[in-house]
Amino acid sequence: MSDITEHRVATNGIEATVAIAGRGPAVLLLHGFPHTWRLWSRVIPALAEHHRVIAPDLRGLGGSTRAADGYDAGNLAADAEGLLDALGEPAATVVGIDAGAPPAFLLAMRRPERVRRLVLMESLLGTLPGAEAFSPPWWFGFHSVPGLAEEVVEGHESAYLRFFLNAGTRGRGVPPDVEAAFVNAYSGRESLRCAFEHYRAMPTSARQIRDAVDAGRLTVPTLAIGAHPVGAALERQLRPIADELTGRVLDDCGHMIPLDRPEGLLSLLDLGDSGTASPSGGLAVPECSTRGV
Repeated sequence: MSDITEHRVATNGIEATVAIAGRGPAVLLLHGFPHTWRLWSRVIPALAEHHRVIAPDLRGLGGSTRAADGYDAGNLAADAEGLLDALGEPAATVVGIDAGAPPAFLLAMRRPERVRRLVLMESLLGTLPGAEAFSPPWWFGFHSVPGLAEEVVEGHESAYLRFFLNAGTRGRGVPPDVEAAFVNAYSGRESLRCAFEHYRAMPTSARQIRDAVDAGRLTVPTLAIGAHPVGAALERQLRPIADELTGRVLDDCGHMIPLDRPEGLLSLLDLGDSGTASPSGGLAVPECSTRGV
């Protein structure tokens, strides 16, 4: 990981910690909970061979500003667009997983000219039809109650996060250095508050998603990737509203796809829009100018 550098980038009223690697057409990677940009650490080197990889810590998480508010998907999409502006990227392939998927989706819906290709993984898009058979897990409600989860989890962050890391890899776990980085990022009352604010903003995010779908279709070429437990539910939500959609489900893969099955994820990202491999891979886009931080 010696070719990955961290930067502080101002965007939309906060400063985001951003990992950057490689040169070429931009790829923006948006993580979820309980992650930081290190969720992508096993796929960044391969992506960076032909792309400029931009992997921020989401608002309030990791090294990014512990903001008082602004955790709804629409504002997170503005954070992401601000990063592209600050880094001199007119457009990017945008990849979002878990809590990073709704803002990636809204960025593509609101500013399709900024998104060359959209990849969404292991998430649901608000209350859009298609996911009725998927029941949100218990922690959605727990995290949504203001102040409660912070009170209960503080002092037990390592054990609490280990539950998610094991479940998200079907018991295989994550590399020790990555686990340590996650635990450090989510330790302390204020770090926990910011993490849970993403859940507390979900009703607002759901309204934003519905409004965007009511106003128009998803015109950006999109790949929906499922694993355990979301599976094909995200694809079912996207199918009626997307002009160009490919759906894939990774077998024997946990929720944390980039850490659990990095090779499988990279093989899917190498699919062209037609579903067949192209010499440059599905992420290949026309060359564009790039500037450093």
